[in-house]
Amino acid sequence: MSADEKKGHGQRSERGRGPGGPGTQPRIPLASPAAWLVLIALAIFLFRAFQDVGVRRIPYSQFKEMVRQSAFERVVIGPDWVRGVPKPVEAGAAQGGGAQPQQAQGDGERNGQALPYVATRIPGGGDDLVQAVEKAGVPYDAVAGGGMGDLFWVWIAPIAIGLLFWAWVMRRMSGQLGQGPPGVMAFGKSRARIHMEPDTGVTFQDAAGIDEAVEELQEIVEFLKTPEKYRRLGGRIPKGVLLVGPPGTGKTLLARATAGEAGVPFFSLSGSEFVEMFVGVGAARVRDLFAQATQKAPCIVFIDELDALGKSRNAGIMGGHDEREQTLNQLLAEMDGFDARAGLIIMGATNRPEILDPALLRPGRFDRQVLVDRPDKRGREQILRIHARNVKLGPDVDLRSVAARTPGFAGADLANVVNEAALLAARRNKNHVTRAEFEEAIERVVAGLEKKSRRINEREKEIVAFHEAGHALVSWMLPFADRVSKVSIIPRGLGALGYTLQLPLEDRYLLTRSELRDRMAGLMGGRVAEEEVFGEPSTGASNDLQHATAVARMMVRDYGMSPALGPVSLGDQNGPSFLGVKGFEARSYSDHTALAVDREVQALVEEAQDRARTVVREHRERLDALAARLLTIEVVEEDEITRLWGPKVVRPGTIEGRGHEESPPETPNRPVAASADASAGFGRSGPQPPQALARHAGGDPDPES
Repeated sequence: MSADEKKGHGQRSERGRGPGGPGTQPRIPLASPAAWLVLIALAIFLFRAFQDVGVRRIPYSQFKEMVRQSAFERVVIGPDWVRGVPKPVEAGAAQGGGAQPQQAQGDGERNGQALPYVATRIPGGGDDLVQAVEKAGVPYDAVAGGGMGDLFWVWIAPIAIGLLFWAWVMRRMSGQLGQGPPGVMAFGKSRARIHMEPDTGVTFQDAAGIDEAVEELQEIVEFLKTPEKYRRLGGRIPKGVLLVGPPGTGKTLLARATAGEAGVPFFSLSGSEFVEMFVGVGAARVRDLFAQATQKAPCIVFIDELDALGKSRNAGIMGGHDEREQTLNQLLAEMDGFDARAGLIIMGATNRPEILDPALLRPGRFDRQVLVDRPDKRGREQILRIHARNVKLGPDVDLRSVAARTPGFAGADLANVVNEAALLAARRNKNHVTRAEFEEAIERVVAGLEKKSRRINEREKEIVAFHEAGHALVSWMLPFADRVSKVSIIPRGLGALGYTLQLPLEDRYLLTRSELRDRMAGLMGGRVAEEEVFGEPSTGASNDLQHATAVARMMVRDYGMSPALGPVSLGDQNGPSFLGVKGFEARSYSDHTALAVDREVQALVEEAQDRARTVVREHRERLDALAARLLTIEVVEEDEITRLWGPKVVRPGTIEGRGHEESPPETPNRPVAASADASAGFGRSGPQPPQALARHAGGDPDPES
């Protein structure tokens, strides 16, 4: 099959395939209730339309008058109608008769015979008609009511139509009629989207920068293709594989690539799709999912955002019954029940593994956990090349340089950078994307959109310039601080009036106490510069205080870097979340220890402020020079800072001008306008360095500024 055919195939799922194969139009079955309803309605319409054909309908009073005039040859009396057959001479004599009715249909004759007259009889008024007929000497007859025809049309037909309509509505609501999506009554049906092998459209070649995760999953593919290779040695493939990692790193992409490489059906759904407002629906959907998957085996069942379904069953204070817990119990039972030899493999993805139920992670269920981490510099370059395949790049674009300027970026972030650069080039009517667009795209992702239209007065602009110059100066002069890439006083993002961008050249996996102390001093440099120049700080330093305090607290509480408290860890024992946000945690130490922690944190922040103040006072002329340059051109790059101040002060053993090599991609070491240096720490498989290095001066007292 060609690539184009595969691509076209990828737009269809098994659910949309008709019985005639791909491309056939769905047909309405002949036994469909809808078809029967149409046929019955048509029959009733035709019966009503033609039941008066061949007769002339007249009023009852006129019929009685014709009886008295002996105009009929014979009269038939029914349950609610009367019919009179006119005499042969009636047609000719009727021309002058005042009692003759107007002809209702045709000319009153059919095949040379006069049409009979029909009238609706008054209920209970049959005796006077009989007397009139007898008096006129007209032969008459009677027809008993309740015949099979009347019974059918009066009773059976309406009931049958109602039952058929009800059955059609219920099947429609249950999603069992036609090719559409499940109806509102399909509570217990699985909502998994089923894709066959060509439908995924993804292979491991599309998953760059996560080589270790791909290597782990290639074993799953090998088992699905050649299971006997493992069975003959007594090996057992894992029943479940859990993909864990930060958002945007390609967990869903890896699951689809696994199915695409193995060439097996791929069931895809989210953990939240099991949870509904009705009790028992989630468990029913789990049973239905595994029933479908067993029929399609060998196959892969992928549950995205597994934490929505598999949250730990801790005993809460509310008690009672939890629908999510019942659904989880059903999932655990199903994972124990199916036979791994059938080739049914469960894959899950989550960025919150710390809250998953331990029973879900035990061997025999999710046997293997695969970390899908943020890529390193080489991985970022590979990802950029994949996303830039269809982008017209200019000759000055070096994707290796772009990868070096985007430490901590996940695959989704890099895709966003490439897309933003292409959009900027299109907006500027360029024929290809240049380096300038990539640099602007990185800053857009890091610090937000430029707000050149925001007007600030000269006094505030001067405060922002000295604030950012203070950050840059302290970081430049301290040997363990990060190198400064750019300083700007152009407003960006939400409330940021300026920012200092610090980008590492390489990824690192450890942070020392000296590095964290210099980082805190750099954070305090902006506030100290404001105090030294203007005599008082502004609200723009609120964000810096938050992150400096958070770094100090983690040094004391988590890393044992306080001489007063010693080498103890007082933080969360479950480890940090990939989301970078910790939930509620119970304090496991006394009030006396908590007071000591607060004092140590305050001492560390004050020490950082004193060190920053020393640097600012010793190099005041450099601070003034950079601030004046910022007020003139608003943006100063690293090369110009080097011309103003000379090379950056570096630690011994570091190549001059190279600067400090920043930390790893375990959590985003990406520059963000509202910095998150507080997230420094160690993760499950490596360090969790400070999340951002771009510091800003905001004009609002709100912490977001």
